[in-house]
Amino acid sequence: MSAWTPHLSEGDVIPNVLFKMRVRVGKVGQNPFDWKNAYTHDLFKNKRCALFSIPGAFTPTCSGSHLPSYEKLYEDIKKHNIDEVYCLSVNDAFVMRKWGLDQGLEEDNTVGSLHNFKKVKLIPDGACLFTRGMGMNCNWTSERGFGERSWRYSCVVNNMKIEKMFVEQPFKNNSEDDPYEVSDADTMLKYLSKKQNKN
Repeated sequence: MSAWTPHLSEGDVIPNVLFKMRVRVGKVGQNPFDWKNAYTHDLFKNKRCALFSIPGAFTPTCSGSHLPSYEKLYEDIKKHNIDEVYCLSVNDAFVMRKWGLDQGLEEDNTVGSLHNFKKVKLIPDGACLFTRGMGMNCNWTSERGFGERSWRYSCVVNNMKIEKMFVEQPFKNNSEDDPYEVSDADTMLKYLSKKQNKN
């Protein structure tokens, strides 16, 4: 994977793809979940959402800084006309739930709910369909043995359309570094505050 496909940018419509989600079907039991197909429009249509995407659950920057910053500032972000805050990773639904629990996120135990946690919701892009559609897929084969994952970025999605996008630089395959400068929650909150003050 040497050639890059230009990633989507502001004004573009995000890809409508299939996500394989685990949905709670009972309150008790060792595994009270079942599979449910969800599509991008189920999560983003008629909503204004803050989305941030990470290289992998349980990895140092994602666990130590990226997810915690959005969970901490969740209420502040929501105050700025944001309906949902989503974290996406090229990991399966089982890994994403365990990571959320490991991070101390409060689980949503509502039977039938598409959302797994009460504040920041975790989206499993296990087949990399959304990430490829965004043009944000990259390969960390030689550096970390990850294979194909998402590059680190954040964006505001307004009814399926990208309103604002923050992409870490330099955007490249097998990056030795994992830049974390512009996709953080503070940068997102500053943008939202400035945008709201203008309106």
